[in-house]
Amino acid sequence: MNKWVGIGRLTRDPELNFQANSGMAICRFRLAVTRPFKKDETDFINCIAFNKRAEAIAQYLTKGRQLAVTGSIRTGSYDAKDGTKRYTTDIVVDSFEFIGQGNNNNQGNTSENNFGGMNFEDE
Repeated sequence: MNKWVGIGRLTRDPELNFQANSGMAICRFRLAVTRPFKKDETDFINCIAFNKRAEAIAQYLTKGRQLAVTGSIRTGSYDAKDGTKRYTTDIVVDSFEFIGQGNNNNQGNTSENNFGGMNFEDE
């Protein structure tokens, strides 16, 4: 089983891009997640969402907004410009919930499958 669940705050506004050949929406964002029992320690979790989930996150969330995420862990690697190999770990978002009030005054407890009349099922 590959399952990750976390609640955190966005460290910056989400970045939305569209894949050139398919037009698929891809949204990257980072969550600051406080470690349990160690309030002074925080992990910064890279997340990636696709399709309508990506578009909704980019549209409705901004830096500082609290978000609950469930997803799977994906690791990868790439060759950096300096020739070294870099390793990555991302959470691929399966579902999410907006928590509390954000800058756009939408209130939390919103399902990942129906927000603002949008259906987030994968196409």
